[in-house]
Amino acid sequence: MDLNEISKQTKEVIEELLDIANVKSGGLFVLGGSTSEVIGKKVGTSGSLDVAKAIVDPIMESVKKRNLYLAVQGCEHLNRALLVEEDAMEKYNLCEVSVIPQIHAGGSIQTYAYGIFERPVMVEDLKCLAHAGLDIGLVLIGMHLRPVAVPVRLKRNKIGDATIVAARTRPKLIGGERAIYKKE
Repeated sequence: MDLNEISKQTKEVIEELLDIANVKSGGLFVLGGSTSEVIGKKVGTSGSLDVAKAIVDPIMESVKKRNLYLAVQGCEHLNRALLVEEDAMEKYNLCEVSVIPQIHAGGSIQTYAYGIFERPVMVEDLKCLAHAGLDIGLVLIGMHLRPVAVPVRLKRNKIGDATIVAARTRPKLIGGERAIYKKE
């Protein structure tokens, strides 16, 4: 397991996804992932804070550079509760819950991110408000995305050994065949 390579792959993936998704400043980006899957193990069996750091640091850098809010999904032991900055909770009117993620209850990625967020809070869900997201290891982030999620095919489809799935969202198209829509 080469942490520099994992970090490099993550940087490549997040930059490509954010370029394609074109999320506006202040938008909400959701990350879910399994460090166990990244190192070739079954989800939930081999959590690693070192691997989490190699993943979260480049993602944080990229979302901050674009002035986006990062939401980090926890595992099923926390009912998929998410870590966000307090400002994001307030802006999106999210419901706070009381828990501090741990490696085996929240996961390594969420646990690491909790330690580096400026004002971390945990929220019950994102009310389907995320504008784009990255799923590392097939941990199911779709429930947090806006209703019209569009899969994004990236040049790279794995980080380490973990399969990745990326998505952006778009507004619903309404009005039928006579309607005119904005170009994306």
